[in-house]
Amino acid sequence: MSATYAPPTTMVGDGTSGASRARSRWRRARGWVVVGAVVLVGVVVMVLPQPATSGKPYATDNPGQDGARALARILERQGVRITVVDSASQALAQARAGDTLAVVGDRLTSAEARQLAGTEADLVAVDVGWTLEDLVPGVYSAGGDLFAEPRQARCDDPDARVAGTVTAQSSVQVRDSTLDATLCFPDRYGEGGAYVTFVRDGRRTTVLADGETVVNSDLAQHGNAALALRSLGRNGHLVWYVPTWSAEATKDLGLTDVLPPALPVVGLQMLVLFVVAALWRGRRLGPVVAEPLPVVVPAAEASRGRARLYRKMGARERAAAALRGGSALRLGTRLGLPRSAPATELVDATARASGRPAAAVESLLYGPPPTDDRGLVWLAQELDRLESEVHHP
Repeated sequence: MSATYAPPTTMVGDGTSGASRARSRWRRARGWVVVGAVVLVGVVVMVLPQPATSGKPYATDNPGQDGARALARILERQGVRITVVDSASQALAQARAGDTLAVVGDRLTSAEARQLAGTEADLVAVDVGWTLEDLVPGVYSAGGDLFAEPRQARCDDPDARVAGTVTAQSSVQVRDSTLDATLCFPDRYGEGGAYVTFVRDGRRTTVLADGETVVNSDLAQHGNAALALRSLGRNGHLVWYVPTWSAEATKDLGLTDVLPPALPVVGLQMLVLFVVAALWRGRRLGPVVAEPLPVVVPAAEASRGRARLYRKMGARERAAAALRGGSALRLGTRLGLPRSAPATELVDATARASGRPAAAVESLLYGPPPTDDRGLVWLAQELDRLESEVHHP
């Protein structure tokens, strides 16, 4: 009976295929791919153009509750051209006679108010606050109630009678009786109102005490829209100015003022991703494990190697210091002196044990370094002789 012999199979290469190598690379790199993708998405979100809206209170492009976008869109559909400005000087330059200048918000400074008071355009002041008397001399803010509440017109002004009822919290009062001003929508005390209007020198001035009349959230309540539209849409061109305190300090912008608003959020996300990646890929350190050295170097060979390095570098001072330090340590140990013993004590003890003068011992242990190789060899020999004399008195 014969046996069949099969030759051994010869393996070519490392036993892997292209598919297996690709899977192995993907397993190693997929974590970094995910991190890179998240970072890339964050960067794309930052550089994408932002929508033409803002969150600034009373802004005509603010669709939020405290914005005035709804009022601006209605005025534009009625044929009113709106120009938005960012400073008092721009407002004066854009608002001419026959236009309407709307100053909206309580961040107007006294200097800006006095500057805008000289405009030739019709003036509408909305929720100006305590600088109202500088903007409209003779009319001043009188505070208000705790909550906004409906108020009846109770006056003969046509615009107020059309509105009928408005919601208001603040009030204004007329101090100058020569203005011949009409006060409407009185508060519960009957001393102030939410609306004042008068005409002087052919220029109409209107004061709306409360911003509730123009904001998106309350525009549709009662007669707010009617009063706001009739007050602001009287002329074909409306200049809209919302003062801000930051506008006074644009030349002193800091780093946080010029960075993108989304940068803190993106930075926090990147920090979290970095920490997660570090915890995922970082090695967990265990207890210290002593490993045997591959080669044991004798002390004499290590000393010779260091001596060769000193000789190659010409470091005679360092070599002399090493020789003297070793001798001093051995002499102190032989004589029973602690390592903290001063040099004078070591010199005196060595002189007594060796019979040499103390000055000679001090020069040998603490003298100047040698200047050449011959002096270094002599120093080594003398130190060895001194140690032998102390060891064998």
